[in-house]
Amino acid sequence: MAFSVYVTRAIPEAGIEAMRKVGLDVDVSPHDRVLTKKELLRELKKKPYDALVSLLTDTIDADILDAIPNVKIIANYAVGFNNIAIDEAKKRKIVVTNTPDVLSHTVAEHTMALIFSIAHRIVEGDRLMRSGTFPGWEPMMLLGTDLHQKTIGVLGLGRIGSRVLYQAMRGFDMKGIYYDIKRNEEIEKELGVIFKATPEEVLREADVVSLHVPLLPSTKHLINSERLSMMKPSAYLVNTSRGPVIDEKALVRALKDGVIKGAALDVFEEEPKLAPGLARLSNVILTPHIASATEETRNRMAEMVAENVIAISQGKMAPNIAQ
Repeated sequence: MAFSVYVTRAIPEAGIEAMRKVGLDVDVSPHDRVLTKKELLRELKKKPYDALVSLLTDTIDADILDAIPNVKIIANYAVGFNNIAIDEAKKRKIVVTNTPDVLSHTVAEHTMALIFSIAHRIVEGDRLMRSGTFPGWEPMMLLGTDLHQKTIGVLGLGRIGSRVLYQAMRGFDMKGIYYDIKRNEEIEKELGVIFKATPEEVLREADVVSLHVPLLPSTKHLINSERLSMMKPSAYLVNTSRGPVIDEKALVRALKDGVIKGAALDVFEEEPKLAPGLARLSNVILTPHIASATEETRNRMAEMVAENVIAISQGKMAPNIAQ
């Protein structure tokens, strides 16, 4: 009997074709949306599936795991895997994999795009032009903020945070500071970036704060009203990590009251919903969780998912075990 795979939502064909090419029996959800828990349970009970390909929008909890007793691997189409009950999977001896490294450059590029867009008021300018109310050049219209020689502060110096610092410092002549639970003296020597002992030091000193931490109990609402008040009134906050890292209601208040100058977000606390009032603010840029959304990156992610599933189907070790 063929090794059977269930994919919770369509992913790029590169991954599906790779699995089918080696003889795997692949079923893809016909619904182009997130399945409810009831729907997912119903789908998974149709066959004794050997593998589950999940997305970050799927909650894979103990109930789901109980419904797939034959599954040997859960291949998450994402870098993060906080949507999966890892400990429960381990109890059942299920391998959990992710797609690391592949999107670091892409997300870093999107982060820099957000930084420049908010500092140079690109979106506001675009709206003005489209509104048909542009009165012609004026010396004081939509004055932005220079970034060269300003300080970028990164919270979370993983692969993406490191790339953001590299691009900002090497490409745009910014100064860099960072906080992470683990100090990285190698990147300090390479870039001249300065380590700070606490997140608060970064928040107080940075002109731009960019968040790159995983979502953990310790990082939920890492940015709250108290920490927002520590930032410079001229500072910008950028988030391309996970939405719940920011207390979104507190951010709305801070943006309204001028506690900080602006923000740019690609992820949201109650995604896809926004905190009340956020969408009406002109000093925030909002993109719909697309930081990794390039053809090259999404195709490679699908290929990595396939590589992980194929390895397990052949009795080998998966190349990208989540850890």
